[in-house]
Amino acid sequence: MKSPPPVARLLVVDDSKEICQLIVNHYKLQGYLIEMASCAADAWKILVKDHFDIVISDIIMPGMKGTELLQKIKRHYPMIHVIMITGYVSLEHLLSCMRGGADTCIFKPLDNFSELDSAIDEALASKHRWEDKIVALKGLKEMNPQSFEILDDQSNEQTGEGIPVETVNVTE
Repeated sequence: MKSPPPVARLLVVDDSKEICQLIVNHYKLQGYLIEMASCAADAWKILVKDHFDIVISDIIMPGMKGTELLQKIKRHYPMIHVIMITGYVSLEHLLSCMRGGADTCIFKPLDNFSELDSAIDEALASKHRWEDKIVALKGLKEMNPQSFEILDDQSNEQTGEGIPVETVNVTE
């Protein structure tokens, strides 16, 4: 098993202290920087104060549900990857996670960590691909700053269709 880069930060959110500790112990041994929260409200307070690459959250918890936390994370911190875990397997939970933008949903019990390991590896690979694109765009801007324009327009006036924010036009 390869070690992650030292900047990989994980936040584990579960009302079961045993599950949190199991996940924390597993990933600390692999070199991840990891914190835990026992509820979604505490997790949100931690997220507002510090940067994390990945959140691993239970769905069913007292107070704010994990799916509500997922929605808040995606609204305020869209680059954070979120992996949901649940012991209450249902189509409703799975669809709620998918609609909310979760990377995946993993069912408890966590007998082995292979599925969670794979989900974390995929999330970090995606994060690194985006970081590489940002570095490349910065390099383009430094080479020719006058021809680099970032459009914040949310709509394409000719077709009426939406276009992504931060569309880049590079002219010669």
